[in-house]
Amino acid sequence: MVKMETKKMSGAVLYGVLTILIIVLGMSMLFSLLLRFTNLNELSLSWVITIVGFIAVFIGGFVSGGKGKEKGWLVGAMTSIVYTFIVFLVQYLGYDSPFTLQQLLFHTGFLVTSIFGGIIGVNISSSPTRET
Repeated sequence: MVKMETKKMSGAVLYGVLTILIIVLGMSMLFSLLLRFTNLNELSLSWVITIVGFIAVFIGGFVSGGKGKEKGWLVGAMTSIVYTFIVFLVQYLGYDSPFTLQQLLFHTGFLVTSIFGGIIGVNISSSPTRET
């Protein structure tokens, strides 16, 4: 019984993280094209990129909560933690750079956002049955 619940939760987290990565990679491609072929600079897009990051994490939490169908706060938190761990690994191992305080604050915000997404995802996906 516990094994099945763990399997269901890990599958939901995987779907959520994949959703985040697809959104982030797609938007990264779009922003890089905008920066290359327009007169925009990175500083002018910084707030837009931050907002897109939070939206991506919210959607990832929402998807994982919908797949998990219960304990949305936990599934959303795990989704954000796995995503943060992937970002940390890429940054630390790939670029030899640890997290800054600003990044820790952003990822704490990502955690809260993903938890809300997971809670809403569970509540939207479960259809309430009311008896009259």
